[in-house]
Amino acid sequence: MSTIGVRAVVTFALLAWSPVLAAAQAPFVERVDVSRVLIDARVLDDHGKAVPDLGPEDFIVNIDGKRVRVESVEWIEGGERDAEDVVADPDDEGSQTSEGSQTRAATRQSDGRLIVVLVQKDLEPKRVTGLMVMLKLIEPLLQQIRPADRVALLSFDSRLRVWTDFTNDVEHVRSFLQKDLLMRFPPPVIASEGPSLLARLDIDARARTADFEKSLQMIGEALEPLPGAKSVVLLGYGFGRFDPSTWGATMTPAYDDARMALQQARASVFSLNITQANFNSLQAGLQNVSAATGGFYASTYEFPVLAMQRVVQACRDTMCCSSRSRGARARRRSRASTASRFGSRRGMAACSPGVVTSTELSTLTVRMCRP
Repeated sequence: MSTIGVRAVVTFALLAWSPVLAAAQAPFVERVDVSRVLIDARVLDDHGKAVPDLGPEDFIVNIDGKRVRVESVEWIEGGERDAEDVVADPDDEGSQTSEGSQTRAATRQSDGRLIVVLVQKDLEPKRVTGLMVMLKLIEPLLQQIRPADRVALLSFDSRLRVWTDFTNDVEHVRSFLQKDLLMRFPPPVIASEGPSLLARLDIDARARTADFEKSLQMIGEALEPLPGAKSVVLLGYGFGRFDPSTWGATMTPAYDDARMALQQARASVFSLNITQANFNSLQAGLQNVSAATGGFYASTYEFPVLAMQRVVQACRDTMCCSSRSRGARARRRSRASTASRFGSRRGMAACSPGVVTSTELSTLTVRMCRP
């Protein structure tokens, strides 16, 4: 064999073996991102009262149709926390946690509750009459505010207006609700030193915004940096685009942005329809945003006291469940659902929808069912 032929054979052999050598030297590495998913659930019985003493075994969580274990459950009662948190293995589907794996949850609620009261103002007779009634019946909600809690008061007419930033001065909020909110404009407001909603609301944007859905989005974006779950008590008549062919309402494109902002902020919307009628077309907006954020919708036409009592109970007690999802960063359209299950000792317990939120998951749905 000639010299040229030998060199050709050797070169070919080295080229053929080079991928094998490279594979042996560079081990295969797989990276799996794991994200924590928080579920703020308000579980109520048939009388509207919270069902306490629930643990990870009482909840079923599915992400993208795959069941994952609940990592922890934290009971948050009336602004105070007294709960056991149980860590779960996200790789073990459907199994229960052991007593030896108990620990405190990594995600903590702030010391008190954050409650936003949002009022839709309108002087149309059927609306203003209902609003006047509910402004009187809101007193039980104010009475349950504790020193560690904070409440903010906002209204919307032609644009979003801030009456108070987060405060524990209940008398100040009560005065606005009873005397000024219906017929006057708010005075200048200074941002709170503690948790602040006003500090994150763009004043110029508020002045330009005549769209209620956009205002909801602004509220959600302002609430998102604040820790823990929040409650938005919405006294309104509804929103959306009226469809004369169906006598109903369709959601505008701005609604999706509002829904996402509220979900990311872990803000549950409790909508009380102030319209003095059994049905109004724009109530669809109230129903949709409440269902999407883990709150609920109620009409105040026939049973206004009962509707307010339900809101008071729901804002008082919350459960924060935590589970983990693999690869959540890559799946930008992940979907999650949760259900609750109870033993026979609990009887028939109705559950309000929980809200699933995570900074890593962009589109989430939640389902809670009657046992």
